[in-house]
Amino acid sequence: MLDSNAKSTRQKVLQTLLKKHRCSIVELADAVEINPISVRHHIAKLQADGLVVSDEERHGVGRPRQVFYLTESGLEEFPTRYLRLTIRLLEQLKQTLPPKMVDQLFSQMAADLVEEYAHMANQQGMTIEQRLELVNDLLKDEGFDLEWEKKDNQYFIRETSCPYLRVGQNHPEVCIIDQTLISTVLDLPIEKVKCILDGDNQCTYVVPDNTTIIPTEELP
Repeated sequence: MLDSNAKSTRQKVLQTLLKKHRCSIVELADAVEINPISVRHHIAKLQADGLVVSDEERHGVGRPRQVFYLTESGLEEFPTRYLRLTIRLLEQLKQTLPPKMVDQLFSQMAADLVEEYAHMANQQGMTIEQRLELVNDLLKDEGFDLEWEKKDNQYFIRETSCPYLRVGQNHPEVCIIDQTLISTVLDLPIEKVKCILDGDNQCTYVVPDNTTIIPTEELP
């Protein structure tokens, strides 16, 4: 259990990196007013949590120094107007373009995102299960928690968390992005049978055979 002092110190480290962008251990120790050894301890925990990463930086004469900066997840620890801006942009987009064109725009964005990976999968002759592992890696990079299984000659792909959820609550069209991404990499049609936005506890996709569509109530 993280005590309040440690939590407060780590928050100060994050706030310092937010303000100064890139800092060495010594700079962080000065800013947070603790010794460098303690800073290293807190930085190690923040790195393990995926909030901070490091890089080497030339600084005058001599060996490069190690500097630390916030990851995207680290930046998301702080309140921003990005979500509000995104929703406003989508509202304007939908007011300007026909619904079909908006859907096509999202689909094309997803297809462009994974074009290289889909081409690689085709060139290497990947099996469907190898493609599913590739999909798993790609969506995890996008912030999804994903799992898949084979059952009765069909594959079930489940997203237990979605980084687009808060945007999707206002603009469900964004769901086209991950559906297109999965279908493009698999090079197969997929069917969405459950959706978090509909009150389900996860989004579920099925890669169906050519004859059977499974009713939602019979899903595993």
